[in-house]
Amino acid sequence: MKNSYCMNCHSPHLERFIDLGNQPNGNVFPSLNELDGEHMFPCVMLVCTMCWQVQLEEFPSVDSMFTNHPYITGLNQPVVTHFEKLTHDLVQKFAIPPNSLVLDIGANDGTLLSKFRDRGMRVLGIDPCKRTSELSRDAGITIFEAFWNKQSAEAMKQLGIYPDIITATAVFYHVEDIHSFVQGLDIIMRENTIFCTQCVYLKDLIDKVQFDHFYHEHTMIHAISPLQNIFSEYGLRLLDVDFYPIHGGSFVLYVGREESRFPTTRKIYDAITEEKRAGLDQLQTYLDFSKRVEHNKQELMSFLRQIRSAGKRVFGIGAPLKGSTLLNYYGIGPDLVECLTEINQYKIGRYTPGTHIPIVSEDAIDEHPDYYLLLSWNFLDFFIEKYADYLNAGGKFIIPHPTVKLIGKDSVVGV
Repeated sequence: MKNSYCMNCHSPHLERFIDLGNQPNGNVFPSLNELDGEHMFPCVMLVCTMCWQVQLEEFPSVDSMFTNHPYITGLNQPVVTHFEKLTHDLVQKFAIPPNSLVLDIGANDGTLLSKFRDRGMRVLGIDPCKRTSELSRDAGITIFEAFWNKQSAEAMKQLGIYPDIITATAVFYHVEDIHSFVQGLDIIMRENTIFCTQCVYLKDLIDKVQFDHFYHEHTMIHAISPLQNIFSEYGLRLLDVDFYPIHGGSFVLYVGREESRFPTTRKIYDAITEEKRAGLDQLQTYLDFSKRVEHNKQELMSFLRQIRSAGKRVFGIGAPLKGSTLLNYYGIGPDLVECLTEINQYKIGRYTPGTHIPIVSEDAIDEHPDYYLLLSWNFLDFFIEKYADYLNAGGKFIIPHPTVKLIGKDSVVGV
């Protein structure tokens, strides 16, 4: 699908600000006999100069990206821990009583819903992926195997399903049609229903040069200000926002109907003010960001070539989708990074999309390398603790951005 108009406000005033070249689907990990048959798609990011929504110019069909999705929430312990806090915060903030009905959009393996169920809630999920939906059902959670949109909401309405809480974590920026998504919310949200969405935050992405959050599944990247417009279009109102460090910087936005008894907090207005102060409503901010990405590319590639020419070994930690963007755009292959370590069974034994670095089980590593390139940089604290023995023995992590840093036993240093 190619976007000629803003997905949010439908303006034709879109400006390109970074072109990451042709990229493979970062969640399709080829086997050895599939390396020559990969499909590549343009990866160009646009910003709307009317509402300042950031979006992809073109992306593959959502069916091809999500119906056989390999991501499994429960394997990411930092996310599991975050979900425990998120459910606690949500229940406390809005005084949600036991036996309330929670609908999770993009429920994956049911990890988030299980946290609500532990708090005495009734739970229901919707997700188009057959693989993870089976994992949810194995956990005793009912899943509708479908995408969330106006049509699926109408089907729920016909069944008399009106949730008290609707959640969408790391999902609301994966959508093909954001208007259909919000229309679906409008259809089944009652006066005191709360919609809670967690998204990668555009402000953090720009500040920290996290360009690898740009990939085909992320059809949009959100800030608070543009979202205020689209929700109000359908009679919904921003209530509150919290900020969390998960995924390198995320916001959790709480939305209700216009007539909701909950007020709009000062934090919404403060967040929008900070976005303006950060220049998110100025094209030059995005053009400057692109220049910083190019500088980072030169910095990281120079360092990797330097240490490889010195005979040092480099592995990668994790094969996340963001890692595919970085590896492909920077041109990092097995000549620079020998392999990536993983715990996800759907990735082990396969190769990175486009760059064809072998992916091996974390448990199969007999001897650690001199350096690990941390592609899962958003879980840095978790990996520092997990790899404490390696770091204490003199090993080092390479953190790719905003500037290239080395993390060792006692220090963080630039290169």
